[in-house]
Amino acid sequence: MEQFPEIETGRLQLNELRPKDIPRIVKYASNKKIWDTTLNIPFPYTEQDAVYWLNLAHQGFKEGDQVIFAIRLKPALEFIGGISLTVDKRFDRAEIGYWLAEPFWGQGFMTEAAQSLVTYGFEQLGLNKITSSHFETNPASGKLLVKSGLKKEGELKEHIKKHSAYHTLVVYGLTQKEYEDKAAQ
Repeated sequence: MEQFPEIETGRLQLNELRPKDIPRIVKYASNKKIWDTTLNIPFPYTEQDAVYWLNLAHQGFKEGDQVIFAIRLKPALEFIGGISLTVDKRFDRAEIGYWLAEPFWGQGFMTEAAQSLVTYGFEQLGLNKITSSHFETNPASGKLLVKSGLKKEGELKEHIKKHSAYHTLVVYGLTQKEYEDKAAQ
C-alpha cells in the first residue's frame, strides 16, 4: 500500500485524518449549519461518527475508491475541515465532497483546498472528469466550485430527500481536456 498523499498550498496542508483529530472533528462537525448544507454529515455529530469517518477514510484509501483529506491550517496544522475525492474507477472520474468548520468560512480556505484537489485528481490520479454538486439552497458552494475550475452542468430537480424535504442538486464538472486547455492558457 502506498503512502497517503500530502498536498501543500499557501495556507493549508491536506493530509491523512488522525485519531487525535477526533475532538476537533466532533466540535466543528456538530453544527446544524454544516448539517443543513451537506448530505452525509449527521446532527448532532458524535465521537462515534468521527471514528466511523476515520475508518471510512482509511478503508477508502486502502481500496483506492476514496481519498479523504484532513484540511489543516498552517503553521500549527490544526484541523479545520475535510475534503475528498470519491473515485469511480470504471469511468475514471471522481466526485469532490467537502466541509469546513464555520469559524473558517468566507476566507477562501475551501477554494484553496478544492483547487489543489482538482490538480491532484487530474495530475496524480489520472482522472478524466471531476464532478461535484450542492443543494440549490447553498449558492456559496457553487461559487467555490466555479472558482475551483468546475463548470455548472445542470440541475437535478428534487433529486435528494433529506428528512421530509426534497432538494434540488446543482451539478458541476470539469474534464481532463478542459483542465489541460485552461492550464495551457
